[in-house]
Amino acid sequence: MKVVIMGLGYIGLPTAALIASKNIEVHGVDINNGIIEIINKGKIHITEPDLEGLVSYVVSNKYLKAYTEPAKADVFIIAVPTPFKNDNQPDISYIESAAKMLIPYLEKENLVILESTSPVGTTEILADIFYQARPELKENLYISYCPERVLPGKVIYELEHNDRVIGGINEKSTQKAYDFYSLFVKGELHKSEAKTAEMCKLVENSYRDVNIAFANELSLICDKAGIDVYKLINLANRHPRVKILKPGVGVGGHCIAVDPWFIVHDYKEESKIIRCARDVNNYKTQWVINKIKEEITLFIDKNGRKPSVACLGLTFKADIDDMRESPALNVTKTLIKEGHDVLPVEPNIRNHKDIKIYDYNEAVDKADIIVLLVGHKEFKKIDLNVNKIVFDFVGF
Repeated sequence: MKVVIMGLGYIGLPTAALIASKNIEVHGVDINNGIIEIINKGKIHITEPDLEGLVSYVVSNKYLKAYTEPAKADVFIIAVPTPFKNDNQPDISYIESAAKMLIPYLEKENLVILESTSPVGTTEILADIFYQARPELKENLYISYCPERVLPGKVIYELEHNDRVIGGINEKSTQKAYDFYSLFVKGELHKSEAKTAEMCKLVENSYRDVNIAFANELSLICDKAGIDVYKLINLANRHPRVKILKPGVGVGGHCIAVDPWFIVHDYKEESKIIRCARDVNNYKTQWVINKIKEEITLFIDKNGRKPSVACLGLTFKADIDDMRESPALNVTKTLIKEGHDVLPVEPNIRNHKDIKIYDYNEAVDKADIIVLLVGHKEFKKIDLNVNKIVFDFVGF
């Protein structure tokens, strides 16, 4: 068997490495030449525990190689980004481009799997692209949707052990994909159909977004009421049927901050709670910015000079290097753009194209105001009793 994977990012590369570790030939494809070179040296371009060792092993044993163009294969997996455009409209252009790249390489009995998070109906659009270009394949080209369910920092383990939902455009497509995932997934595989599988992925992340919005809204209420929201949540969670999440700076990442909009865009009248949760979580980021700016103004009034503000953390969650849709990055960039003296700290990133990254100890030492934006393990040693103003937005 040979597998082609389109997209070697945060999901595509770990998936390629896991499949290759089962002694299956994997042909990885990415449009970034730099990424291709890194992977073919057995190295990785992202931060993910256990991944570099696995990539090094499968590359050195010639089970994985990266290219800029596809090739003929038995199975094709599309794992490219699906961002949104203006007005939070889903952008499936990357999926469509990947599909068009595959057209010359498809043959009868091939299986094409879409793993990218997608609006409902995208798998059928994919099928139309293939069948219009290659009508002779209509009866025996199998097309399915199977989204990932992984947590950054535990991707390899979760790719292998988490349950998966598989939905084909017909029963035979579903079965073909089921048989393929059975080769490397130890979790339970659940057969469905394409639209249900697509909606399942969106619903899972919308559910989490709603729960986070409840916690973030509580933090706004508690701030006004003069209540420690973290103590409150800890006490409320003593109830046997209550499990409130921790509030934060907002919501980021390629899933939770994006996927609910796919539902809202297509079902505007029906998705009132989902839309409200998005608004609450986005507002929380602006609320954090306003809190910091209020303190900066008070500091200037009291001391007659601008304070230095150490912004600790730029990624969208703790102990990773992923900054996609990061509310912490949004906070930091906004303060810099408005002319404040900002010392950004991010231990998981060496360099950023737009922002100078400071050493943790240097920034904390220089800063007048310390702002905890992400709960990285490196920040847990911070002395909250220092003679400085400290904003703790992560609950340390």
